Amino acid sequence: MEVEIQNSKNSLTQVIIEDSNLKKELERKLIRSLAGNYQVNFRFAETFSPNKDYVYKDRQISEAKEVAYIIEDSENKISIQHLLFVGPGVVIKHWRQDWIYENRDFLKLIEGHEWQKSQISEDEAKGTWTQKVYQVDDSPRYQGYGTWVHVDGRHFWESSADAALPRRDATTRNDYNVLKRNSHIEIFQNGDWVLEQDNEKIYRSTENIDTLICLEKGLENFTHQDYDPSAAINWWLEQAEFWAEVRKIWSDHITTSDIIKINEDEKLYMAMFDLAKQFTGEQFNIEDSHKAIKGLLIQHLDGFKA
Repeated sequence: MEVEIQNSKNSLTQVIIEDSNLKKELERKLIRSLAGNYQVNFRFAETFSPNKDYVYKDRQISEAKEVAYIIEDSENKISIQHLLFVGPGVVIKHWRQDWIYENRDFLKLIEGHEWQKSQISEDEAKGTWTQKVYQVDDSPRYQGYGTWVHVDGRHFWESSADAALPRRDATTRNDYNVLKRNSHIEIFQNGDWVLEQDNEKIYRSTENIDTLICLEKGLENFTHQDYDPSAAINWWLEQAEFWAEVRKIWSDHITTSDIIKINEDEKLYMAMFDLAKQFTGEQFNIEDSHKAIKGLLIQHLDGFKA
């Protein structure tokens, strides 16, 4: 057995691992290394359709500065909040990824913005990490699990999970209602990383029959940049108590519900952002924010219990 674990952006490890505890510790370090200051390039292109008459949509290319900030770090869970610069000094809350070791409990997408609970066996979960991804308002997005692979100096993780429509299509497309995300996350020796996607845009009928509309290639390249992240971090810390309350209320709802269904998803996240501004910094009051968050979720979630 040969193991060397280094906690460095510039020198990830070359490993041969037989001990599961050492493997887990390496993977914790790798997941933590996803945090940092980045220039992110987003590139998406539709590549194939089984329908010869399908009209391919334009490629979508964009870039942004993004800070990935660790908000929870325990033995079996690491939570990373992404903060997006949308202008000089202007920050918005972006997606969140929670990594959970040997997780067995999932939300499985039915279609649209409706999920049901599912569970995998202890044997299936053994040695795996689940990535649970959440929307900008901390509502569910997709949840996939897989085993980190360490071979030939490479470190990568792969999974497949059904997701709601991405923002790039959510307001303009009605020909598909499920995005099957086949994801590959790889961390490179210099600490940069990539989220590579081979997506399937699917229409799922009420009879649970899937029809493939088209395939899509997605590349999100996270390149380390040496800039001052304090504007994003300070902005986040001003709102952190409010969003912690949002996460708690969502967690309680998921724990006590068999089906999670969101109505008017876009209106929900915009209203939640407005509430965050209302309860920023010294304006935060746990009782008032708790009541306001629940009041908003009552409007947008089927079966939400106040």
